[in-house]
Amino acid sequence: MLLKKIIEGIQMVKGKDISVINLKNRENFICDYFVICNGDSHNQVYAISQSIERTTIKQLKKKPWHIEGLKKREWILVDYVSIVVHIFQKEVRSHYNIEILWN
Repeated sequence: MLLKKIIEGIQMVKGKDISVINLKNRENFICDYFVICNGDSHNQVYAISQSIERTTIKQLKKKPWHIEGLKKREWILVDYVSIVVHIFQKEVRSHYNIEILWN
């Protein structure tokens, strides 16, 4: 249910290129899923993070455990412990290419 609400939060503000990487079967890994998406600007990256947080709090009463990157807004990480969300600006996402790293 949390994963579904995170994706809904991304879609509400038109986050793009949503990927979900299932890490459940990986030994000794810190979370079950990575959710990766991108926005077109600093403002959209921030809006995506806020939309995810509003959606999960309102509908599930679930707050993120930790959030990083709000100041620069190039790569925001929203950590729900079992699910870690990476919100990138498009060029930053292609530079780090974490999908390749974890798939």
